[in-house]
Amino acid sequence: MERKGQLIVISGFSGAGKGTVVKELVEKYGYSLSISATTRAPRPGEVDGKDYYFKTEAEFRNLIDYNGLIEWAQYVDNYYGTPRKFVEDELAAGKDVILEIEVQGASIIRKQYPDAILLFITTKDVETLRERLMGRGTESKEKVDQRISRAAEESEMIGNYDYIVINDDLNTCIDTVHSVILGGKCKRERNEDFIKALQEDFHAAN
Repeated sequence: MERKGQLIVISGFSGAGKGTVVKELVEKYGYSLSISATTRAPRPGEVDGKDYYFKTEAEFRNLIDYNGLIEWAQYVDNYYGTPRKFVEDELAAGKDVILEIEVQGASIIRKQYPDAILLFITTKDVETLRERLMGRGTESKEKVDQRISRAAEESEMIGNYDYIVINDDLNTCIDTVHSVILGGKCKRERNEDFIKALQEDFHAAN
């Protein structure tokens, strides 16, 4: 009656802190993290195979052609995608897997994995988001404006998510997301197979 792992999709506006939240969830609570493939250039300190699998566009296209990605999307002139094998192996082993992906990918995941838990992380308002993006010091004002415009488009898809979490205080946000995941995993409709197996086990014992 061992249950399969839970797939958790975490999205959010660029600058809302979803990457930091995901990193802390993995370190504090032991979630498995699916590392995305991307065609964007590494930022200072990022390591290939740890932060992302950094690919050329040709390499990324090859993954698409051979069905090596669960989902993929284009975001601000770069491609991002989720390698298939790692996710499916971890779920089969009973491990809970986090996917940190964009909104287009999240909708694709929901179609393939109806039981996935979808969470969206946001700031409390647009001005806070802009301040955080500018505070990075790694991007021009033009690039920040592009990300704000993109966030406006993404806001139209927030209704597709199961849960919305405001990242106003980092530690509170991390613990809230963890609690939401635990609650989502315990929903009856997400445990129909387990319930059936448990009932059959009781019948066999009597």
